[in-house]
Amino acid sequence: MFFSRLLHRSFTRQLWRRSLVGLTVALCASISVAMLGVVLDVGDKLNAELTAYGSNIVVQPKADAVVSSLYETTADTESTAFIAEEEVANIKTIFWAYNIVDFTAELTGHVDAASASGQATDLAVTGTWFDKELSLSTGQTTVAGVTTLRSWWTLEGSWPADDADEAVVGSSLARRLGLGAGDTVTLSTAAGDRSLTVTGVYTSGDEDDDSLYAPLAIIQDLTGHAGQVDEVEVKALTTPENDLSRKAARNPNVLSAAEWETWYCTAYASSISYQIEEVIPGAVAKQVRQVAAVEGKVLEKTQALMILMTALSLVAAVLAVASLTTASLVERTSEFALLKAVGASSASINRLILAETAVIGAIGTAVGALVGSGIAQLIGQVVFGSSITMRPMVYVLVVVLVALVLLVATASSLRTILRIQPATALHRR
Repeated sequence: MFFSRLLHRSFTRQLWRRSLVGLTVALCASISVAMLGVVLDVGDKLNAELTAYGSNIVVQPKADAVVSSLYETTADTESTAFIAEEEVANIKTIFWAYNIVDFTAELTGHVDAASASGQATDLAVTGTWFDKELSLSTGQTTVAGVTTLRSWWTLEGSWPADDADEAVVGSSLARRLGLGAGDTVTLSTAAGDRSLTVTGVYTSGDEDDDSLYAPLAIIQDLTGHAGQVDEVEVKALTTPENDLSRKAARNPNVLSAAEWETWYCTAYASSISYQIEEVIPGAVAKQVRQVAAVEGKVLEKTQALMILMTALSLVAAVLAVASLTTASLVERTSEFALLKAVGASSASINRLILAETAVIGAIGTAVGALVGSGIAQLIGQVVFGSSITMRPMVYVLVVVLVALVLLVATASSLRTILRIQPATALHRR
């Protein structure tokens, strides 16, 4: 009871100075919560931003991938090996199936195209899935196709149906052939002719603007490759690269058992590619290195900046709290001397100071955590247009950091109190 009265009295007598210490702690905690919350979630946000711009994993037949790697062939090179279309759906059965956002099978063929206003010879066209429902070996179904994989395309018109004689045409090719939505284009090969209705004209901003996309089955019939595809594009949510993923990407066989388990059970692009190769025999899955490299570098720099800001805020908090605490205790020298004179031990006085610090720390940290969570959500909405997922470990980490800051800031003051001589202090008063 006496200890509680002393504690209550110390706050009421120095309310303004205690409030300043609590405000400093709250500012430190709010900045730490906001920065650490964003640091731990920025990887997912950055990944989501980058995966909006297309696939980050490409699956090819092993023979073609080897030839392409050795001789650096282009995408227009005629394929000599193929993947069975029926095996593509197995991608959604791997360990990281839920991280597979979208995927589509493709077959590129060369045809002669003719419309009412023009014609083109040896034109590279792509057969693909647009919005195809697939049955999986697990008994589940999934929908895959370019309608979501090419989310950045600007489409005037509508997407074709996967089971209809329809197509979409790139804006450059549409101008050459005088095509628009509702027109008819005839594709011809040695295997026959197919007249397709143009349902839309897209603008991609790259070489796809000079191409045509039609349902996969039509291009398979025209090129004589029924049930075959020459490439699969996969958009997956992945964890940014680090040293372990780069080591595994070079050769997963050099990993130790613990490293292999960690790598396999983490959504690295390399581990997802490895698992895709497990379910599609004879295929090579390669990550799009540019996307992964940019993601990793930007993430590392962003995290380093935020961690530096958090460290600087903690250092500033230590200096501010130490200064305010020392000034407060110096003002109370006579009070502590009197307590010692009436028999209070140094340990009991230290407990009183630590209890005061604990109360200020608890209140300041709680207020700072609430404010910091709000700041993190504000950063998420302004920068990424979505909320930040606050992980419990952020709050645990901030509580530990704030406790260390307060202990460091109070330690020097405690040593001063222990050296107080009651007779000298009271005589000077």
